[in-house]
Amino acid sequence: MANATLTISSKNYSSWSLRGWLLCKMAGLDFEERQVAVDDINARRELLLLSPSVLVPRLTHGDVIVWDTLAIAEYLNEIYPDAGILPSDRAVRAHCRAVSAEMHSGFYNLRSALPMNLKARHKSFKVFSGARPDVERIKEIWTECLNKYGGPYLFGNLSLADAMYAPVCTRFRTYAVSLEPALQAYCDHIFDWPLMQEWTDGAVAEADEIDELEVEF
Repeated sequence: MANATLTISSKNYSSWSLRGWLLCKMAGLDFEERQVAVDDINARRELLLLSPSVLVPRLTHGDVIVWDTLAIAEYLNEIYPDAGILPSDRAVRAHCRAVSAEMHSGFYNLRSALPMNLKARHKSFKVFSGARPDVERIKEIWTECLNKYGGPYLFGNLSLADAMYAPVCTRFRTYAVSLEPALQAYCDHIFDWPLMQEWTDGAVAEADEIDELEVEF
């Protein structure tokens, strides 16, 4: 029986749940997945007891409880240092942390304007002007990393950065954001990632009804 539990929200809408889940899978952690509805008052009461932010993903591993995505990544990197969540080279590791933290703390306009919805596909979508700088900045980050480290992932091999930006790939696909060939190829690698396919299958199986379109948990 797994001694770890990852509490998540909607697989279709919750980008942060996806990030935390990918990281746990990348680490090779044996965990039980628990899905809660964030609008369920009883679930929120329980989350509040264990996670002051009332946010998911929340990892419970033995007597350790971690509820922030980057904190989960750092914790997993400590206990599974050979899993490759962070690059082995110090300078590359710092770069990976920097671009991951930028995703963690920024791009609010993009997240608001292009909410994650794995089931949806728009043939065309007008990105409002406030979100365009976010889109361009992400393209800049991806281009720099792919050129510097040679691909096919942002730091050569799969890493924390790919888990952090995987939901962005889905957003760009959902809202028909045009990408240069190299960036589209990067997104295609993310879509072909077996873990992403597993998560997407779970999202497709979810009921369509949801009260709030963007659940940024």
